[in-house]
This record gives sequence, structure tokens and C-alpha cells, in this order.
Amino acid sequence: MPIEGNMKKANKQRLSIRRSHSSRDGGLRHRVYESDSILPHDIRCRLQKLFQQIEQEFESVYAENLTLQEKVETLTEKLEAAQIGRAEGVTTDVDGTSKVKSKTSNQISQLIRPKTKVASGKNVFSFKGPSSTSLGQFVKSYKGHQDGVWEVSVSKGENPVLGTASADRSARLWSIETGTCVLQYVGHSGSVNSVRFHAKEPLVLTASGDNTAHVWKSTVSLPVASQISEGNRSNPSSGDDLDGSDKEDQDGDSENIIYVKTAQCVLEGHTGVVIAADWLAGGKQIVTASWDRTASIFDVEKASIIHSLTGHDQDLTHCSTHPCQKLVVTSSTDTTFRLWDFRDPSIHSVNVFQGHTDAVTSASFVPNDKVVSGSDDRSVKVWDLKNMRTPIAMIRTDSAVNKLSISPTSHVIAIPHDNRHIRLYDINGVRIGRLPRSNRKVKYN
Repeated sequence: MPIEGNMKKANKQRLSIRRSHSSRDGGLRHRVYESDSILPHDIRCRLQKLFQQIEQEFESVYAENLTLQEKVETLTEKLEAAQIGRAEGVTTDVDGTSKVKSKTSNQISQLIRPKTKVASGKNVFSFKGPSSTSLGQFVKSYKGHQDGVWEVSVSKGENPVLGTASADRSARLWSIETGTCVLQYVGHSGSVNSVRFHAKEPLVLTASGDNTAHVWKSTVSLPVASQISEGNRSNPSSGDDLDGSDKEDQDGDSENIIYVKTAQCVLEGHTGVVIAADWLAGGKQIVTASWDRTASIFDVEKASIIHSLTGHDQDLTHCSTHPCQKLVVTSSTDTTFRLWDFRDPSIHSVNVFQGHTDAVTSASFVPNDKVVSGSDDRSVKVWDLKNMRTPIAMIRTDSAVNKLSISPTSHVIAIPHDNRHIRLYDINGVRIGRLPRSNRKVKYN
């Protein structure tokens, strides 16, 4: 058990280092260790050899533990798939092959049946669905980034595009239909940690490890599938700050990608990494969250700070705005998240919520006046803005929770974990599905 405890501790430290000292800050942090030891040289050499042997033994045990974890996860996924298959009339052999059983009319009729009889004479029906959760299906891959993708966002309007923020110091816009990159923003000098679209105008907001947030134009012309198949990709509309030169992506295919090099507005003032940024309701103000333990409200036209939001004791991890009201929620590694109210220009109130026992990795609004928070304490909680004293739903997980994503229409919560699982829950905390992992190795696309 001591080895297992050490393994868990080492794993947690590894995850903490990955999160806190990753390339989000635009560069690696180095430490120089100086030794002023008074021990004789031969004793120091013996100690170094002993430590090397201990390290090798620990590495072998650690590698064995990782292998066992992979086997357990593989068996768990097969078990869940088998449960889903049985619920849908599919049996799975030992070798993994599937056989489909034809459903009789009896089996189908049993899915929907009368449950009780009420006084009005109407039948109350209940739907008996599968007892296990559904498995998501892979649809499309968007390849092009050279490093980790920190955030994915979708624009609003008739022809939405996909936006991605990456540690390769760029943000990309993609055609959802074809999966091709149509625009790449390269104006940041550090990792791009967040990407958000303006609700009405063709503007994109990005936050970066270079301590700034940028607002830049996103006017593009989306290619259609027929043009892609013929090898002719349409050119997005050009502008003064656009470079429409042809480039080659990592797969070697020639693409006519528009490169945006300069921002329309640069928001400065933070002394640390800007980990997230979002548009306030109305689209004229922006909130940013930084590792300097502060959040800031910026005026977009003046590119200046209106309010500096202080109070968090440690680095901020995320910020989110209400879609209709001037409300902001910020989360921090100090185990709290805060709700800031700017609806009354003369009164700016803040409420502190200590609903978690470890770092709060993200907190986001749901359109129906709810807040969802995720934490390293392996829990996700749903809060009602009308009564924030206790959560209305809580989800317990088997791994630390990373940045949440919430569907604005169906209110489905996507929960990414440190163990590389992604699980789907509804707003009431009921698990409704998970996303499969086709490759055990980490891939950046």
C-alpha cells in the first residue's frame, strides 16, 4: 500500500505540474539547482548511484502501474460496450466481434408500456430506455495544430464555424462541415489559452500566455464539400491585416488558409498569463482571468481596464459570462469561485462560494440561470443563481475535472478528466453518455 500511495501522489504531482507549468505560459519554466554540499566527493558519488538505482526501481513500478491502469480502463470500456449492446440487442463475443439480434414486436412493445391508470381515464406512459449510458460516435477530426488544444468554441449565426485555441501560439477557425481550416490567427507570442466569438459581429477574442488578450476580425467564406472534393478551396475575404498566401499543413496538403497577423484591439494590463477571456452581455466589454490572481473588465473601444477584480488568493483558472446579463463568474486554484454582479453601474457586488475542497478548474453559466463548477476534488456541482447556498446537483467522478463545456441548447455537460475520459451528463447530474478513446496515446490535432 505505501507504493500505491506514493504512486498516487506522484501521479497527482505530475498532473499538477502539467496543468500549472505547461506551455500555456508561452515557455517552460526552468529551475537551477545549486549544490554547496560539504560531503566528500566519493560519498556524493555513492549517494548519486544509490539515488539512480532508486529512481530506476521507481520508474519500473510506475510504468507497471500505468500498464495496469490501461488494462483496467480497456476492460471497463469493453464492459460498458457490452452492457450497451445487450440493451440494444447486440451481443459481444469473447474476441470482440458483435452479433445483432433481431428484436421481436414483443420486445419493442415492452419498451413503452402503460404504467398506471389515473382518474381522468388517460394512460400514463413511461419509457424504459437502456440501463447503461450511450457511447458517442466519432464524426470528424480537425487536424492542423502542432501542440495541445486548450479550448474549442463555436460561433453563432446561420453559418457557424469552429474555433480552437492552441499551445502552438495560434488560433484557428474551421469549417464544421468539411473539417478544413479557413483562417489562422498568429498574432500572439505565447500559448493561446482561450477563444470566444462575439455574439453578433465577426470578431474573435483570444487570451494568451503573453499576458494579453486580443480581439481580431473573423470574416471568412466557408468552403463547401463539393469544392473540397475537387481540390478547389475558396478564398476567405481579404483585408488589410490578412495574408492569404498558400501554406502547407502538417499533412503536406496545400491549403489556402488566411493568416491574420495583427489584432484589431490588444488588451494589456495583466502581469501574468491570461488563462481565459469572455465577452460580457452587449459585446462592448470583455472580462479576462489571469495567473496574476486578478480578473479585469475591459472597454473594447478604448482598450482600457474599467474594473480590476481582486480577491482570489491564488491563480485564476477560468472566467465565464452570463449570456444575457452582466454577470461574471471566476474560478481559482484557491478552491473557490466568485460571482461578480455588474448589472447596476453604481453597485458592483461579489459573492464567494467555497463549494469545493481543491482547485476549481472552471465555472460556467448555463442559459437557464445556473452555474456549473468543476474541480480537482473530482466533483462537478450545479448551482441555481436564485439560491447558491447548496448545489442542486452533484456529480462524483473518479478523476480530477478539467475545463467543462456546456451545450447552450441541450444543456449537456461535457466533463473532461485527467485520465483522458470525457463523460456526458445532463443538468440534473444524470450520466447520459461518454466519448470513446480510439487511441491510448496522447494526440494533438
